[in-house]
Amino acid sequence: MLEPKVESFLNRHSFKLEDEKIVVGVSGGPDSLALLHFLLMNKEKRKLSIVVAHVDHMFRGEESFLDALFVKDFCEQHRIPFEMLQINVKEIMEATGKSSQVAGRDVRYDFYQQVMKKYDASYLALGHHGDDQIETMLMRLTRGSSGKARAGIPFLRPFHEGTIFRPFLGVTKDEIRDYCQRHHLTPRLDPSNEKSVYSRNRFRKHVLPFLKTENSHVHEHFQRFSEELQSDEAFLQELAVERLNTVMTKRADDKITIDIKRFLMMPLPLQRRGIQLILNYLYKEKPASLSAIHIDQVFVLLHHPEPSGKLDFPNGLKLIRSYFQLSFQFHQQTAEPYYFEINQPGTIVLPTGESISINFIDEGISDTRHNTAVFNTNRIKWPIIIRTRKKGDRMTLKGTHGSKKLKDIFIDQKVSAQDRDSWPVVTDREDIIWLPGLKRSSFEGIDASAKQYIQLTYNK
Repeated sequence: MLEPKVESFLNRHSFKLEDEKIVVGVSGGPDSLALLHFLLMNKEKRKLSIVVAHVDHMFRGEESFLDALFVKDFCEQHRIPFEMLQINVKEIMEATGKSSQVAGRDVRYDFYQQVMKKYDASYLALGHHGDDQIETMLMRLTRGSSGKARAGIPFLRPFHEGTIFRPFLGVTKDEIRDYCQRHHLTPRLDPSNEKSVYSRNRFRKHVLPFLKTENSHVHEHFQRFSEELQSDEAFLQELAVERLNTVMTKRADDKITIDIKRFLMMPLPLQRRGIQLILNYLYKEKPASLSAIHIDQVFVLLHHPEPSGKLDFPNGLKLIRSYFQLSFQFHQQTAEPYYFEINQPGTIVLPTGESISINFIDEGISDTRHNTAVFNTNRIKWPIIIRTRKKGDRMTLKGTHGSKKLKDIFIDQKVSAQDRDSWPVVTDREDIIWLPGLKRSSFEGIDASAKQYIQLTYNK
């Protein structure tokens, strides 16, 4: 029987329904009606406050409106507060491009939130059951879902300021039908649940009967598997977040860059989840077309022998590899050229947020830090210019003969193509005298004849 199974399921999860305000999503079908009745049977004993929320999606015209009136009448008979939303979901589909399932779900859950807020309810009860769990997990595996999505429907999950709970996940559809018959409930039936045009219905009509023939308790095994996946996934996600924070070099609302070498040192299960975390962060609304195949494509790019490469993901997300950096970004940023002339000591703040400071220093002071360069004042032809690179730029390198193209220096130093266009190039009136953070020119260094030096400092 359903009742002891639900009680056992709730006890196994240490879930206590005592003195709580609960919004129940009720369509009028067998699952939600049985759930509402079950909670009503526990109302006095557990001191529950119950509110019903019903959404008429207007898919079936007069028939769906009659569903709403049926639920309203049931609530009036049992003196339960009833809240209803009637909304044309087809119009929303046309305006947004969403599927009927996604648009309908979004409308329902938005309304549930409003009702919970209105009645100050902590819980939302929904009638998903064990058969729904099997169908959901098989559909997601077939579709190629990854990470926690494979774990199916959770018994509990946070929902805005409250919590969604699903007490029927441990019972089958047949047990719900039996409950309705025993308690003389006459639920409404939605004929669309029989149409094979919906993938869930195909799983329900063709796959589920086979599985139940093999094992009548298959729903219990799927539920246990789902819970194990959820707990394992939660632990691995926690580890992935911790490690991912050590490999990200840039993070913004629309862009994340990782260090490939450090990322590949993570255990493979954490790499997969790290990629998933990045995608979840950047996609404010995850595309339905995003699947495990995309995760595989990221790994191909990470392990590709070429130093650069690109991938185009759904909704305009681009993955750009440059040497040992991999960027996930929605807009490929193009650096704007800049040009600054300086005729006296001071600091120039660059458009990138970095800065270069110029100071005069006394004879004999040297600073050989990577971000600092010193020049004999007499060898510099003012003004000092800080600019972005130009085609054909060359510089003489300290300790070598001849000159070298900046393009080749960037390649040798493995500077990404994106960064090259914004990298500061420091010149005097005639020559490039410094490539900050990368190379010093033949003009740089301590000179015995110098009376005064110019010190340049690059602040990243």
